[in-house]
Amino acid sequence: MAKLTSTAPLPLSPAAAAPADRSAATDTFRWHDARAHQQADWHCFDAPLQNDGYRWWYVDALSEDGRSGLTLIAMLGSVFSPYYAGARRRGPTDPLNHTALNVALYGPPAPRWALTERGREAVERTPSRLAFANSGLEWDGDCLRVRIDERTAPLGRRVRGEVRITPRVITDTLIELSPAGNHCWWPIAPYCDVELRIDEPQVRWTGTGYLDSNFGDAPLEQHFRRWDWCRAATGVDEACVQYNVERRDGSRPVLAAQVRADGDVRPLPVLPTAEARRGIWGVQRSTRADAGTRPLVRDVLEDTPFYTRSVLDTHLYGQRLEAVHESLDLDRFSARWVQTLIPFRNPRRA
Repeated sequence: MAKLTSTAPLPLSPAAAAPADRSAATDTFRWHDARAHQQADWHCFDAPLQNDGYRWWYVDALSEDGRSGLTLIAMLGSVFSPYYAGARRRGPTDPLNHTALNVALYGPPAPRWALTERGREAVERTPSRLAFANSGLEWDGDCLRVRIDERTAPLGRRVRGEVRITPRVITDTLIELSPAGNHCWWPIAPYCDVELRIDEPQVRWTGTGYLDSNFGDAPLEQHFRRWDWCRAATGVDEACVQYNVERRDGSRPVLAAQVRADGDVRPLPVLPTAEARRGIWGVQRSTRADAGTRPLVRDVLEDTPFYTRSVLDTHLYGQRLEAVHESLDLDRFSARWVQTLIPFRNPRRA
């Protein structure tokens, strides 16, 4: 894994932020005060979920020396599960019967990737605690503690330890990704202090990270064809986040936002479309960047038939930044050949 930097101290340049592509306006997404929403507490782990719905909490982090990284995704209604997709084809399905904690360690000394799906009997939920068998999340009011006890597939190597995520500020902005409001995104904490202590394998580091959440009451593939998402630290405690979405109805809204150190989330001008090189399976790495620049792939974190996660060297609003980027192709995900491949890395234990 190449050395990464987790912050860029320069402020956004007003001149560089001039609108470059108003054909995809940010106002096609609806913005809300999360405090007035039915899921007003970001950690409401026991909030009701509708059949065929989902909620996930996402964390990514980089070590202080830039050599190691982490991704955690706690999923109620595992959206990329072939088991959940198959169950939905047979009728309305309880998302709590398809849950998982995805753990990915990148870089030295020991990369690991684990994602095991579990049934309802393995899940315990309270307003501040969520457990998946021996793994779980707990919010104590200041720190999100993630207890990990998972195994990789197909080799079965153990990943056991704890990660502490301490947000420096919590935002109160909720953004609807679909016109009907049945898919939402909450950029909870753009800047977090992260301490990783993994016992198996032996990995210790501290660094900075990012925390958000998505939730909805329908399968992603029902309303979206694809999307790409990107986040970059733009200064101390601040981040820039982009969403480029292609919906089933043909609309292609774009969201560009700055999450400020005080928790305020503000729209940014939409930058021109830019393409990084495709994944090895042909998945597009589309994003937005300053005019006349092209993002470069610095590190490939995940590269699958329907999804990529990468670190990009890019230019945003007059700054050269390193950004965490993902591309998701839901037509690919729905293809039978992809559904057949996924269980090799994503077993189910129920």
